[in-house]
Amino acid sequence: MLPLAYAVRNLFRIPARFAQIVLGSGLVILLLMLASALSGGMKSVLRASGSEHNVIVLGSGSEESVERSEIKASVPGLLAASVRGLEGGLGQTTVSGEVHFAGILRFPDLDPRQALFRGVTPAAMSVHPEVRLIEGTFPRPGEVMVGRLAPHKLRIDEGLLHVGETLVVEDTELRVSGIFQAPGTVMEAEIWTDLGDMLAISQRDSLSCAVVRLSGGASYDDVELFTLQRLDLELSAMLESEYYGKLSAFYTPLRAMTWVTAILVAAGAIFGGLNTLYAAFSARIREMATLQAVGFGRPALLISLLQESLFATLIGAILAATLALVFADGVMVPFSIGTFTINITPGVLGVGLIGGFLLAIIGALPPACTCLGRALPAALRS
Repeated sequence: MLPLAYAVRNLFRIPARFAQIVLGSGLVILLLMLASALSGGMKSVLRASGSEHNVIVLGSGSEESVERSEIKASVPGLLAASVRGLEGGLGQTTVSGEVHFAGILRFPDLDPRQALFRGVTPAAMSVHPEVRLIEGTFPRPGEVMVGRLAPHKLRIDEGLLHVGETLVVEDTELRVSGIFQAPGTVMEAEIWTDLGDMLAISQRDSLSCAVVRLSGGASYDDVELFTLQRLDLELSAMLESEYYGKLSAFYTPLRAMTWVTAILVAAGAIFGGLNTLYAAFSARIREMATLQAVGFGRPALLISLLQESLFATLIGAILAATLALVFADGVMVPFSIGTFTINITPGVLGVGLIGGFLLAIIGALPPACTCLGRALPAALRS
């Protein structure tokens, strides 16, 4: 076997070629990491948004979009009266009647922004325990409560949504009464309003859904039985986790597109790397033949060439991981129903390392075999 120092020394024989391999492999590995982080972040926030303890009661036929759903305003009260075990603390029932609405938010010096609004009552806080007020108060009539990530979703300065600021929702002025957080869920990018205000703004007299918290002995079957018995209300019940699971499946093509893009770029880099390594290894045919003549076998030479490619790619992987951790980790990315955070986890770094290893092997193996494939007399005369 050739010493390891031989492969390392050969990396720096032509600095420009070495830099080209490192930067090219680093770019590909960075794209693979970002594709993994984007796909995982979106999937994670949708999965975390749905609770196994919540049941969404919405209009029959609207199971795929709560915004298109319509149920009578009396449904939350009927649920609380008909299903046992929905009694919460402080006299509240664990049933939240809600209106989900995509409306226009207007600012004096900015273009209008489309925001996600949720009209709620105080019962929403017991139904969604992950929601925590971090500043201000729960909204009363004429007020709104803003999610911590709403400014990122709307791409505006956070100062425009501070407590005490006035927002123009459609043509209605509402005061910001509080800021809330709901870590890891799409709710953090929403704006919550008083239910009555939301009914007036959206010009409707029906709700979007009723969310039921199964925390007092009630079960999903009890809620579903209610919807089946009240055929006149045309209701459908589904677990909140199932609803967001369907949304996650809806966004699967988008996540797949990020992978396809990364793979296409990786394929282009492989072909570019093949050209670079073909040129590099072709210039060393006589060198390889000489080493064979003094007693080194072709397998040993092949391993040495692969080591060179792996070392260069490893440096590119370290560069890519550093860039991802410094510039991409913690970046918030808005999408249609919320915002998710890019997290460069050990799993994401592992994807980059595995991709870099495959890139090094696939990119170096054909040129190395071509370099070593010539007969020894012809290679010595080349």
